[in-house]
Amino acid sequence: MLLKDKVVVIAGASSGIGAAAAKLFAEHGAKVVLGARREKELRAVANDILGDGRQVAVVPGDVDDPEYADRLVDVAKKEFGGLDAAFNNAGQTGPQTMVAETDPRVWADIIQTNLTSGFHAARAQIPALLERGGGSLVFTGSFVGYTATVPGMGAYAASKAGLVGLVQNIAVEYGSKNVRANALLPGGTLTRLAMDATTNPETEAFIASLHALKRMAKPEEIAKAALFLASDLSSFVTGSAMLVDGGNSINKV
Repeated sequence: MLLKDKVVVIAGASSGIGAAAAKLFAEHGAKVVLGARREKELRAVANDILGDGRQVAVVPGDVDDPEYADRLVDVAKKEFGGLDAAFNNAGQTGPQTMVAETDPRVWADIIQTNLTSGFHAARAQIPALLERGGGSLVFTGSFVGYTATVPGMGAYAASKAGLVGLVQNIAVEYGSKNVRANALLPGGTLTRLAMDATTNPETEAFIASLHALKRMAKPEEIAKAALFLASDLSSFVTGSAMLVDGGNSINKV
């Protein structure tokens, strides 16, 4: 029960890593506020949690909307009395195009979803954490843009690299007030964002070969790392970019 009676906002909770984290955090005693654009899928995740007798609130919406971050925090306060942690997990890869061929509107859209939404989340969440005497912010980054990159992913790499910088700044600005901020950098994970790896064995095998462990992660494995960063197990960890990439960043064979 690493999050017993803690209130946690989880964005991007309708599937994949976010859904796995929602269930895992609730199993560890958290009262969870779940956000995502796809309301039907989001409510299905919430129903699974409620079926186990846990406490959950659902707030459908788009992280690209600055006011949505405020709504998530408002619901956390009204339903459960405050906010202790957040897992800002929403994101997109976007189309794979070389930098010189990238439409500026596509660039702006990816930066908005992956980086600017993180700013909106932090702006709304930090004051709520301070009201509770501190807490933990976790942002989903990527090894892409940190230890390596992939042709055609310039906007994605830039957005995720920027997210690490944002995390470091939050850690420096609010560490003395007991607010921790960390970036979680997954490797290839079996979610709908991993090209067609969940349905095509050849794609899965190729992505798996890029990792030292020679396999892709299950969403639940990344969720366990998020649980570590959100909980007091990581009480002296802040400003980090924590690789949970199965050795992707070091593998050359």
